[in-house]
Amino acid sequence: MVKSRFTALLYGWIVIFAVMLVASLILALLLRFTTIGSSTLDWVTLTVSLIALFSGGVASGIKGKEKGWILGGSTGLGFILFVLLYQYLGFQKGFSADQMITQGGFLIAALFGGILGVNLSNEKKEQT
Repeated sequence: MVKSRFTALLYGWIVIFAVMLVASLILALLLRFTTIGSSTLDWVTLTVSLIALFSGGVASGIKGKEKGWILGGSTGLGFILFVLLYQYLGFQKGFSADQMITQGGFLIAALFGGILGVNLSNEKKEQT
C-alpha cells in the first residue's frame, strides 16, 4: 500500500519535471529567437508551472487510484520542498511572501489534479 502510493508520487514528480524541462526548452528557444519581454515571460512561466503541477497531480492520482487529495497534495508538497531546498542550499534564500502565495497556488493545482486523476482512474475501472 505504501509502496504503491510512493510509486504514484514518483510518477507525479517525473511528470512535473518532464513538463518543466520541455517548457524550459521551448521558452529558451522563444527567448532566443523572438522579442518576448520579461513581463510576458513571467506570466507564461507561472502558467506553465501551474499546468505542470496539475499534470503531476493527475498522474499521481491515476497511478494511486485512491485518496487523490492526499496524493496530489503530497506531490505538490514534494515539489515545493525541492524548490525550497534548491533555493535555500543554492542561494541561501528562503521563500518571500510572494513566493509563498505562488507555492500555495502550486499546491492547490496539484491537489485538484490528484482529485481529478483518481476520478479518471475510477472511470476507466468502471468501463472495463
